[in-house]
Amino acid sequence: MEARIHSVETCGTLDGPGLRYIVFMQGCPLRCQFCHNPDTWKMGDGRRVDLDEIIKDIETYKPFFKASNGGVTISGGEPLLQIKSVIYLFRELKKRGIHTAIDTAGGCFSNSPSFREQLDELMELTDLVLMDIKQINAEKHKSLTGMTNSHILEFAKYLAEKHVPVWIRHVLVPGISDIDEDLMELSAFIQTLDNVEKVDVLPYHQLGVYKWKALGYDYPLEGIEPPATGRVKNAERILNAGVCERMNG
Repeated sequence: MEARIHSVETCGTLDGPGLRYIVFMQGCPLRCQFCHNPDTWKMGDGRRVDLDEIIKDIETYKPFFKASNGGVTISGGEPLLQIKSVIYLFRELKKRGIHTAIDTAGGCFSNSPSFREQLDELMELTDLVLMDIKQINAEKHKSLTGMTNSHILEFAKYLAEKHVPVWIRHVLVPGISDIDEDLMELSAFIQTLDNVEKVDVLPYHQLGVYKWKALGYDYPLEGIEPPATGRVKNAERILNAGVCERMNG
């Protein structure tokens, strides 16, 4: 089985518990204005790899996984665009007792029978989903990503129905996704999901701007600075309120 990937990070600490082996898949249906990996967008880019070779490399990191309660995270791009490849990879990883996580925005979620069948199979092999929710407001989400969010929120509900553990991730962009009214609406939605273990607020940064320019793209958030520390703490307080109450009983 092959997959088209962008890159690999062997000792990540930000994409799930413990030390993580992270595979960045190629291809994404969203066009997020703050994306720091626009070079993952086009499905035909990246490189083709034999997943059995990736698995052999992953196995050499098992001592680090064991010592840190870590594992493997499939990120992107959008991993679910290559769902058959992720199923194959996760099936082999579970045979080896390795923790599995997917970092997804759910942008390609569909109720088509063929996709749902594959997604059901994948979720049986998935220990954790890191789900990005960019904006709760449908029109603002479309402006920010090029796509409305109704199917993405439906995906979040699907994960709750399947009782898949989820960490919600929200990129905080001043004036765009850092608006108290929207944060409170997102918090209310999160509180309807009983599988969310925590919410991570990710402060917007400008580290990927050079990639946009290298690819010949106009950067749409030119001039926007990272959020102030107080605004990050405000978002963390709002978005984690219901989750903390539930987790504390």
